[in-house]
Amino acid sequence: MASPALTRFFIIFTLLPVFTNSIPFVVFHGISDGCDKKEVKKLTELLSEWSNTQGYCIETGNGVLGSWFIPIDKQTEIACEKVKNMSVLREGYNIIGLSQGNMVGRGVLEFCDGAPPVKNYISLAGPHAGEASLPLCGSGLMCTILDRFTQLAVYNDALQENLAPPNYIKNPTDLDAYREACKFLPKLNNEFEKNATYKERFSSLQNLVLIMFDKDLVLVPKESSWFGYFPDGAWEPILPVQETRLYIEDWIGLRTLDEAGRVTFVNVSGGHLDITDDDMKKYVVPYLVNEAPENGILIEMSRESTTVTIKF
Repeated sequence: MASPALTRFFIIFTLLPVFTNSIPFVVFHGISDGCDKKEVKKLTELLSEWSNTQGYCIETGNGVLGSWFIPIDKQTEIACEKVKNMSVLREGYNIIGLSQGNMVGRGVLEFCDGAPPVKNYISLAGPHAGEASLPLCGSGLMCTILDRFTQLAVYNDALQENLAPPNYIKNPTDLDAYREACKFLPKLNNEFEKNATYKERFSSLQNLVLIMFDKDLVLVPKESSWFGYFPDGAWEPILPVQETRLYIEDWIGLRTLDEAGRVTFVNVSGGHLDITDDDMKKYVVPYLVNEAPENGILIEMSRESTTVTIKF
């Protein structure tokens, strides 16, 4: 026969709400990558293990080819439907964006009607304020030619409708063409036609973590990771985010988040997306681990043990 103390425990256990301390996260990969690629799979698995939460990489096409040849708005639509159909995300989730994947991740955050709430957003090398060069090319003669061609034709309808990178390339000396023809970034950043819903959704984040890589040669300028960019009409100097119109006029709620202490600017050593395990544990994992509830039962589970904490 069970003891009175044990009986009381099970009564309390039954009556109190149960918290599993497990808000899942999703990963949106970058250009020339895919959810089936070794490095993306490894990153998702490691972050799941270190944070003791479930992580999912969401494919928005067919991997590498799709990352280049499916426009960002279409990738966002695909991701939106997948997120809404994942019952495990229903109570909320965190987003990790890798490079171009941040365009899709932010698109889901801002544009996806009926989606579950995003709690924390962690960005690694995201071209948030724009990209001024052809991604993943380099500095050789062929890349210089391709880059020049891209600058001349980037706002052509054919490129905008059939390639992903032109959707967020921003030429600071050709803003009229950018405004008229760029299919995604102006909308995402609420630049010209302001939408209060996009701003409300972005500023609802609990935390925004912006990670920049100090030796990043892919993202031009690398400060775009922090929403910094070139001034309108010129290629220099590079403006820190606090001096951009996006921040000063609070187009998407970034200033609101920052003044509330909910933005963390991180500068790590390394090339594009070249993040160490230690830096991931220091700057990413803490935002995937949830705080204990104010009351109820918190159950923390790992492969080695299960801890039950009762809070009244």
